Amino acid sequence: MKKKIGSIVFAGSLLSTTTFAAPVTPESVQLSVDTMWIMIAAILVFFMHAGFAMVESGFSRAKNSLNILMKNILTISLGSILYFLVGYGIMFGNSNGFFGTSGFALQGVDDIGFFVFQAVFAATCATIISGAVAERMKLSSYLLLTVLMTGAIYPVVGHWIWGGGWISELGFVDFAGSTVVHLTGAVGAFIAVLFLGARIGKYSGKSVNAIPGHNIPLGALGVFILWFGWFGFNGGSSLAADPSLVPVVISTTLLSASGGVVASALYSRIRFKKIDPSITLNGALGGLVGITAGTANVSLLGAIIIGLIAGVILVEGIRFIDVVLRVDDPVGAIAVHGVCGIWGTLAVGLFDTANGAVYGGGLGLLGVQALGVGAVILWTAAAVGASVYILKAAGGIRVEREEELAGLDYSEHGSNAYEFKESLTSSSSNQTDNANGDLVERLNQLGSSINKPKARKSV
Repeated sequence: MKKKIGSIVFAGSLLSTTTFAAPVTPESVQLSVDTMWIMIAAILVFFMHAGFAMVESGFSRAKNSLNILMKNILTISLGSILYFLVGYGIMFGNSNGFFGTSGFALQGVDDIGFFVFQAVFAATCATIISGAVAERMKLSSYLLLTVLMTGAIYPVVGHWIWGGGWISELGFVDFAGSTVVHLTGAVGAFIAVLFLGARIGKYSGKSVNAIPGHNIPLGALGVFILWFGWFGFNGGSSLAADPSLVPVVISTTLLSASGGVVASALYSRIRFKKIDPSITLNGALGGLVGITAGTANVSLLGAIIIGLIAGVILVEGIRFIDVVLRVDDPVGAIAVHGVCGIWGTLAVGLFDTANGAVYGGGLGLLGVQALGVGAVILWTAAAVGASVYILKAAGGIRVEREEELAGLDYSEHGSNAYEFKESLTSSSSNQTDNANGDLVERLNQLGSSINKPKARKSV
């Protein structure tokens, strides 16, 4: 009897579903396909955070690996919640030209899929700062800055450009975020590092000492993960499974990244007599950042040119920031996301097939792109500068010298990612000021290959 009742209930449910379900129309099928594509793209962008974690930890020293992993996983978690509560409303709420005034906690918002896609973008912007401030910033201070970035600073930029704000009304083009996401994160990182200062042992007088990452293969894995996720980052920004647009976007993404790799490898060979692995890996990211603004607006050949130029200016950008400005960025995030973000945004004014200068469109679009870049830099620098200044005055943003020498894994988390052969804390506790230099050198090289020189001129 129970089996019969179960069969009747199951058959009834099928009948009721078939009888009363909404009719299938071409529009409903298209909506389902579009929604599924956006969700797949959102998942790919989420997976990029694994790439960021691998790049940052691989390009940093072993003694700070856990701290970097904690920053990345807390960034996506805190960022998603803050963006849900406040950020989405500021970015896409009813516009007054400068920020949104509705949609907080998604009140009155029906398109949850669009929120998910934008939430993982917001966390991507914030995590750019993580790599630049690695190895010496307090976790608590970083997390407070993340709250401000995802809850207010980034959403204001997003509203100006994607939410119907004043920059978008000028005709500014940023298809997937060379400026909105990458330049905003890079400017925030640059300002934070200015307040934070360089790592111990990075600069000695006029010399610039390289502090090698402990696991470049791990960093390479991160680059491949980011490249993979970028197909969703750019492709999903179509906001529809458009068969005429998505393949073009993914193709320009692939070609620009490839151009960035080739150019950075060849240019580093010319510039430094050897192909630099870390620069070449960053070349892929530079090409990806460069194409993100115009990925739907340029030709395939234009994408290659954008990537090639991005690879060259990346090398010079890293050197200028490190050697001339003496701003210590362990992973090159400021050059990758900032310098290449500016280039990619301006490149739209040159290579946009409809209005670009190369195609006879004049300099109007280029001027709008430059204005947008300048406005975003000013807003982000002012907002992050004020925020970090307050954080620094309130309780400091940098760990103590002894904690930095021992490594943030131990000082911030009481553990280590790897089992070391000697105790760092016992080594550092009884050192005199004169002996500290030797200790710094040993700790700086911990996790590096024994064949690497202790100090060399940075690129």
